Amino acid sequence: MALDLDQVRRIAHLARIEITDDEAQRTLDQLSDIFAMIERMRAVDTTGIEPMAHPLGGHQRLRDDAITEPDQRTLNLANAPEQQDGLFLVPRVIE
Repeated sequence: MALDLDQVRRIAHLARIEITDDEAQRTLDQLSDIFAMIERMRAVDTTGIEPMAHPLGGHQRLRDDAITEPDQRTLNLANAPEQQDGLFLVPRVIE
């Protein structure tokens, strides 16, 4: 996938990021390198290879799901500006 400077500027605008011409050019170069690497990876024949969750076939060590901290809900809610039924109330944020 080939990008141009206008597309990089549009992406920056959508992300609400101010970007200079030099930064746009560097970003374009970096994104082009990333897309080239993705294309090289897509070219690899993976027919007959089963997907793996871990590259070394390892398993994640999990700890016991045990309570380690005491219940401090009342203490935590003490400084809350607003609360209801033991929960924080926050203002609605809609643009």
